[in-house]
Amino acid sequence: MIKFKINSVFYFLLILIAFSSCKKKTEEITTTETGHISFKFSHYVNGSPLHKDSMMYVNAAGNHYEVDQLRYFICNVTLYKSDGTSTVIGASRNINYVDIDIDTTLTWNVSDNIPAGTYDSINFVFGLTADKNKSNTFVNQPQSNMAWPDVLGGGYHYMQMNGKWLDSTSTAQNFNFHLGIGQLYKSNVINVDSIYAFVQNYFTASLPHSSFTLSNNSTNQIEIIMNIDSWFTTPHNFDFNYWGGTVMQNQSALQVIKENGHDVFTIGYIK
Repeated sequence: MIKFKINSVFYFLLILIAFSSCKKKTEEITTTETGHISFKFSHYVNGSPLHKDSMMYVNAAGNHYEVDQLRYFICNVTLYKSDGTSTVIGASRNINYVDIDIDTTLTWNVSDNIPAGTYDSINFVFGLTADKNKSNTFVNQPQSNMAWPDVLGGGYHYMQMNGKWLDSTSTAQNFNFHLGIGQLYKSNVINVDSIYAFVQNYFTASLPHSSFTLSNNSTNQIEIIMNIDSWFTTPHNFDFNYWGGTVMQNQSALQVIKENGHDVFTIGYIK
């Protein structure tokens, strides 16, 4: 009888300890401070908002041009702290699509609960990394309209910027300023049967002056600006009269566009 009582007390104590431990862990989880982020995507030329369908811009090479359509992907948005830790956001929506003709794509309300604290910088991948850039990932429009031909590497365009420029005779010509997977051709013969390798042209865009503090239960709004004129300069002046209006099968041109992309994105506001 005494042994039974001792055993009963012992098991009761074990239950109390286990309950206390579980309660403590639950309290630790629920007391983690988090906030949210909302990104606003804006598009500027020479420091002012883009005006579509208007031959009012001149690039660094002296080409008069207009932009009629602009759409692109970004992925792997990453927040960095001074202690070296980082947070990749968008766990449920790691690829984000932006289209200047679809207002709903110009704001991305990230659903992640992001740890509160001070972050030093933000970067992201412009385009799609090789592991994400798979044909038939998107079956619905508008994303499906970004498909890159399978014979040219498959997957999707990183960017489609379409418009017009005035050639050397002041005649308006169409341009398709597209970025995606490049191709290398045997003997420089531009034919799909001559392709011997593909080139991944995505790149990491680091945003200067992107430090911010995220408070508990708050939402920070962050404006990311694409400076369209920067696609055409630094380190290379992109001349439409030299490269022509279509660059999809010209890796040399795609390389110029990729390298010019390093400073295309800046921060507008953080609030």
